[in-house]
Amino acid sequence: MEATQTPARSRPARGDEIEIEIDSLAQGGRGVGRLEGYVVFVAGAIPGDRVRARIGRSKRAFAEATVVEVVRGAPDRLDATCVHGGEPCPGAAWQVMPYALQAAEKERQVSEALSRIGGVEGFEAEPIVPALEPWRYRNKLEYSFGGAGADLALGFHRRGSWADVVDVDDCHLASAANNSARNSVRDWAREEGLAAYDGRARKGVLRNLVVREGIATGQLQTRLVTAPDSLPRPPVDLHTVVEPPSSSTDGPTGVLGSEHLAERIGDLELRVSHTAFLQTNTKMASALYGIAREYAGLTGRERVFDLYCGIGTIGLSLAGSAGEVWGVEMVSAAIADAEHNARLSGIENARFFSGDVRTSARPLLDEAGRPDVIVVDPPRAGLSKKVVRRVIECEAPRIVYVSCNPTTLAPNASQLAEAGYRLTRVRAVDMFPQTPHVECVALLEKS
Repeated sequence: MEATQTPARSRPARGDEIEIEIDSLAQGGRGVGRLEGYVVFVAGAIPGDRVRARIGRSKRAFAEATVVEVVRGAPDRLDATCVHGGEPCPGAAWQVMPYALQAAEKERQVSEALSRIGGVEGFEAEPIVPALEPWRYRNKLEYSFGGAGADLALGFHRRGSWADVVDVDDCHLASAANNSARNSVRDWAREEGLAAYDGRARKGVLRNLVVREGIATGQLQTRLVTAPDSLPRPPVDLHTVVEPPSSSTDGPTGVLGSEHLAERIGDLELRVSHTAFLQTNTKMASALYGIAREYAGLTGRERVFDLYCGIGTIGLSLAGSAGEVWGVEMVSAAIADAEHNARLSGIENARFFSGDVRTSARPLLDEAGRPDVIVVDPPRAGLSKKVVRRVIECEAPRIVYVSCNPTTLAPNASQLAEAGYRLTRVRAVDMFPQTPHVECVALLEKS
């Protein structure tokens, strides 16, 4: 989006409060308003709102702000369903929009990112696949601790604050079982008189609780993340100790209950390590993999490279229609899961290797031979330029790109177009209702 240059004297400064009309949504979900042509991106606002907003960053071309008050709501604005501590759930920023508008906006943003950011034209933008369930769809939630003793909170950081944690009793993004597991751990911690870890004072012990659920199997897995201090044996499956000053949830992990999560997606039986990635919306993952399978156009003879294969879900879902599947993933625990999952599902034509795609693509090409189809499912940052070059070197006739961020898919599609690939189809899949996040699958074919 191009923004009009505005003289410095007319630009709002950090901390200023302004009243502004919102006319559209930007990539990433923030509302867009204008002050005499000067663009302001407003978190928490939707088209049709008139809001009072506080300026955060102020630059020559635009400013960023957050809603302080909705002066006049959009005609179709809804009351928030998921509320914690008097505030809308920070993980459900779009819950005030009717679901049909959410889906339409996501479909538009995928196409707009490809055409405006990537400069790609001539592709078929297929209708979005809407979510099966608008609420209680997440199979994993990460909660934070705050306070101490009877006042201990276990929930989410208040919007715009890393110090203040809002206690949660019922998050509508999580299932009843997930909510119950979280509340049980909080009750135990309160009874034991434990305190949340304070990074500034270097006091306290409790950091985070990660609750994961096998939607098809009904299994719950809880992982408590703490500072290195003594505490009573926690009522969880896994206990991770993180040394300060790290704010990550990764660290040495002891097993107190179930080490792996069991899940089922379609015909696949899956084992998931706690460090391994699994699509957050289990039911919509089946739809996502189905589109990838359709775009791959397999006839039973093809060699498929599954780059960033994780625990093997996409590659294994393609294996029944392919000649052979070769998967690469950097997380060694995920590769162990992928190999185990192939055995669980009785799949014999898939092989998996641990390695960085950037350095492993050439050795894989030398060992396996040229692929007919490449599937990539990279992190939000997309493919680096070097990985794009490695993909191009494979000379696969078809590339199926599974993306969780259309703004990074777009430049990758442009880079591949320069190498002779044409973006032919793209389809958005709503894996994350009530949020601005969207997944999509794109098909690029060698011209």
